[in-house]
This record gives sequence, structure tokens and C-alpha cells, in this order.
Amino acid sequence: MLDVFNGFRELTLINVILRMSLSVLSAGIIGIERTYKRRPAGFRTHILICLGACMTAMTGQFLSVYLKMYTDISRLGAQVIAGIGFIGAGAIITTQRRQVKGLTTAAGLWATAIMGLCFGCGFIEAGILATVMIFLVETSLSKLEYRMRSSSPEVNIYLEYRGKDCMQHIMRYTREHGIEIVDLKMQRTGGGERAKGMCAILQLKLEKGQKAEMVIRDLHIIKGIYSIEEL
Repeated sequence: MLDVFNGFRELTLINVILRMSLSVLSAGIIGIERTYKRRPAGFRTHILICLGACMTAMTGQFLSVYLKMYTDISRLGAQVIAGIGFIGAGAIITTQRRQVKGLTTAAGLWATAIMGLCFGCGFIEAGILATVMIFLVETSLSKLEYRMRSSSPEVNIYLEYRGKDCMQHIMRYTREHGIEIVDLKMQRTGGGERAKGMCAILQLKLEKGQKAEMVIRDLHIIKGIYSIEEL
């Protein structure tokens, strides 16, 4: 630990204000990035979670040090880590196209809660370092993840189509271009105008040099396909 922060370990009024302020500021930095990307848990959600975790850690410290209660001061913090799972689960959704969304947001909320515990316990240096690292993971590494996915030989494609011959055309296209169909799931679409149509999820293994965008563009030209996108 850094000696420069030793003066902030004790639970004084100034330190309480400092810890809570750092919690709001740090969580706000992470929450702004989530709000910018239009994620379900944004600016205010991250702040409230981090601030609540900070107050929980300080409450446990206050009960033990000042009220002399014989209690495990880490018990309240453990409940925060377990309880944040309910909020995280609410951020994760599975779409009708079997696409899971919100995992990064849920993980970010969990990490933000622990970051708040660090500030609340007076572990200032860990909280500041966690803020920087979480922010870098959710900003810089997202670009790296996109590049890795774009260069991956396997791609999952969701498409909606109508007509008996449409799937045969898709099979012919994959054979002609050396694309391997690793997995295929089909089912009927919902009601409305598309009630008579079908939807399918294809897991394709592309050849070296082939791009998912090019394959999707070519498949979209096939007669009968009215919706196609990469999962």
C-alpha cells in the first residue's frame, strides 16, 4: 500500500466525504461510457451502485471501530457482492434471435460495486487503479475485441426468409464458395405478415480471406431472404 494514503484510512468526516466523492466521480467516469453506448445501465446506475457499496463498507467499519460491536466488518461487503447479481441479471437479456446482450454491462456493474467497497474501506489506491482499468477495458479493448471477431473464421448469421427453394440456394452458395455450415437451426417466425416465413441461425466457417460482411451481402441478394444480420 502507498503511505501517501495512510491519512485516509481512518473514518473521519473529511475522509467520509472524500471516499463518497471518489465513488461518485469514479463510477461516473465508467457510467458515461456506458451511457454513450446506450447500454441499459448508464451514468446514474453506476454511481448509485458504487456509492451504495462505499456506504456499506464504511457502515461496517463504523459499527466495529466506533460502536465497538463484535461483528465481522466484511459481512456487509460480502452481501453487496452477492446482491449485485440481481441487478446484473436484469441487465442481461436474450433476444428472440438467441443473442445474449448485456454481459459486459453486468460485469461492469459488479466491478463497480467492488470498486465502491475499496473506496469505502479506505483502500483508495486500489479504487483509483480499478477505475482506470475498468474504463480502459470498456473503451479500448472493445475495439480490439471487434477486430478479433472480424478476423475470426467462424460467424453466426441470423436470417428470415420465405419460400421452399430459398434454403437450397443458400446451401448452393456455401458449397460454391467453400463455406462450411457448422450448425443450422430453423424455426417458423412469429405472427403478422411473416407468419408463413421461416428463420434460421447458421454457424458458418469461412475460408481464409473471406469476410462476414461480404458473405452477408451476397446472401441478402438471394430471392426470398428479407432479413439477415450477423449475431
